[in-house]
Amino acid sequence: MLAVATAGFPALGLAQSPADLPPPPFAASSGDGSSWMDGAVCYEIFVRSFADSDGDGVGDFRGLIDRLDHVNDGDPATTSDLGATCVWLMPIMESASYHGYDVTDYYAVEADYGTAADYLAFVDAAHARGIRVILDLVLNHTSSQHPWFLKAMADPASPYRDWYIFEDEDPGYAGPWGAQAWHPSPAAAEYYYGVFWEGMPDLDYRNPAVTEEARRISQFWLGEMGADGFRLDAIKHLIEDGRAQENTPETIDWLRDYRTWLDAEAPEAEMIGEIFGGSTFLLATYYPDGLHRFFHFEIGSQILTTANYGTSTALFSTLDGALAGLPDQRWAIFLSNHDQQRSMTTLGGDVDAAKLAASLLLTLPGTPFIYYGEEIGMTGAKPDERLRTPMQWDGGPGAGFTTGIPWEPLQDDAATVHVAAQTDEPASLLNHYRAMVNLRVASPALGTGSFLALDTGISSSIAFLRQTADQTVLVIANAGTEASDAFSLTTEAGITAGGGAPAPLGPAGAPALTNDGATLAVPSLPAKSLFVYTLG
Repeated sequence: MLAVATAGFPALGLAQSPADLPPPPFAASSGDGSSWMDGAVCYEIFVRSFADSDGDGVGDFRGLIDRLDHVNDGDPATTSDLGATCVWLMPIMESASYHGYDVTDYYAVEADYGTAADYLAFVDAAHARGIRVILDLVLNHTSSQHPWFLKAMADPASPYRDWYIFEDEDPGYAGPWGAQAWHPSPAAAEYYYGVFWEGMPDLDYRNPAVTEEARRISQFWLGEMGADGFRLDAIKHLIEDGRAQENTPETIDWLRDYRTWLDAEAPEAEMIGEIFGGSTFLLATYYPDGLHRFFHFEIGSQILTTANYGTSTALFSTLDGALAGLPDQRWAIFLSNHDQQRSMTTLGGDVDAAKLAASLLLTLPGTPFIYYGEEIGMTGAKPDERLRTPMQWDGGPGAGFTTGIPWEPLQDDAATVHVAAQTDEPASLLNHYRAMVNLRVASPALGTGSFLALDTGISSSIAFLRQTADQTVLVIANAGTEASDAFSLTTEAGITAGGGAPAPLGPAGAPALTNDGATLAVPSLPAKSLFVYTLG
């Protein structure tokens, strides 16, 4: 298993051996194909922007530990935390850039964030709270400053030469979105391939040595460094076939082999793939055995459209396609991430629309991911640095993020939009997120249950059932900008079984529903609202 594969790794000078850390408070795998990610809610964190413990203006692992109770304090009885059960850390390996997606050392943590011991202390603190840790793993390319690439450029006889893709002449074609993909080498009269830019040369996964190294890297972080899984970046570009530079059959086959190997090495580990812009039709080519889950970008986009414009037709059409075309609800959804305009900016600052979007994210099928700051309505638009600004904890000069000068200027609304301003306000966006995340985690039907859309007869009104063997949950919503008309529901799925009135689960303010044994009467719902009930 993983422990036997770490020989030969660089020494990290750890203050505490991973073997000395207490085991995480997680149940062992059931062996029935289920996963710890079934029913999970995940929170994406950019360590550089989350919390700075030493005043240098850069977030770090110690600051992350200090603020971890915001994500989950480990006590199910409290309501002052989000209650997320896993975190996805954007790249934390040593890198040449602020964002970390161009790695220079796969076996070292980013020095700006602290030491390996600091990282392990974070993993320990997360596991003690019941939080799983997913790391961003960038396998498609390295930094152009990585020693492998420097050696490959400097010496055609280097063993690393075949780890990258070189050509004597420019092949003459661009990348898949029209950008330059072949770059002149600064060391010789030749070209190398880098689909994103010259600073990120692609690795050549037709070379078995590169695949073996990717496996060693994976073993290291899952074994010695205690991670619970990876978000695999840019995986649709792993293996090119001339001008075909994304989603090639060789890429899909490589991922299937990688997952087969990983399932044997680390059966509890979860792999989530990024296939940017992938439709259900495209994602289906990667299932059933190419990684465990993939992000479904379109569902999140359609959630925002529903919250913005009050129509859910496209959302449920896309969702129906995913349910029919992808297995076991094994996809992940989000409203925005580190590459996209923040959801509150997309929603024009409309807090009610943001609450509705959050409610849909946390009640629909698929593993929900929340981008840090989304829960308080942080804003941000391109360029990328402005999507990744420091977390706004309070209204002070450094927003509670730092006592120094933040690495990136705060957003203009940082003095008013922050955790401290919302934490004790019952109707705040933050407390809405807290309620909905905890409801999702506590409700098996919302986490993994089947999905059945119900006909409300009103274009802006939404109703659906989520159901497991032991729980049936009804979700009703009004996506419109005005109070909805009343409507009635009936279905063969058992919505009227027992004739009892559904019991509200949340959020606060859920209206009473009446059941006469034949139909369920739903009264007028407030604009941009969603409520969850359990059926008796």
